[in-house]
Amino acid sequence: MGVKVKICGLKNRESVAAAVEGGADFLGVVFFPPSPRNMEPEEAADILEGVPEDIVKVGLFVDPEDGFLFNVLQHVRLDLLQFHGKETPEFLDRVRQETGLPVMKACPISGPEDIEKARVYESVADWLLFDAKPPKDATRPGGNALAFDWQLLKSEKFKAPWMLAGGLEAANIQEAVATSGAKAVDVSSGVESAPGQKDPALIRAFLKAAKG
Repeated sequence: MGVKVKICGLKNRESVAAAVEGGADFLGVVFFPPSPRNMEPEEAADILEGVPEDIVKVGLFVDPEDGFLFNVLQHVRLDLLQFHGKETPEFLDRVRQETGLPVMKACPISGPEDIEKARVYESVADWLLFDAKPPKDATRPGGNALAFDWQLLKSEKFKAPWMLAGGLEAANIQEAVATSGAKAVDVSSGVESAPGQKDPALIRAFLKAAKG
């Protein structure tokens, strides 16, 4: 099968090492204080130090102020900026131009109408990420261990490459890929022993199942 895999919400060198050794293609760090996976820029720079050049380092932001975003970029060398809030296509376009970095836009999905809403980002985002809509009382837009109907994506074509996220784990990754047609996947809570606590064994198992 061999899909591309992003392990998101990494917080320490041990989990980064497990992801690198297991063959992850993308490593994600979160810069969003309400999240249990939030990192300070200096900490993120430390855990990503020495990661091979060919692995894409991703920073996740939620409706960031310009000052916050550029402060992070002063400390951490990132290859891709992921936006998980209500950012507009105009915002993404401006960030691409001002930072010189590619951008990924997360789009919450629960039905076919949400796929159509996501298309507004197709021509400006370098990647799209389809994640389950958060529950109404959620304090964060992703990482809630929820899945959506993967069949919704099966016959869709997009101008930008896309990743599947939401409720993925080693036990369902092959079914998720077969059902959705995804060529890239993003996992966070599915490789944790508790919210924000990555488990190196679960990271290795997920990568093995996804790359199997």
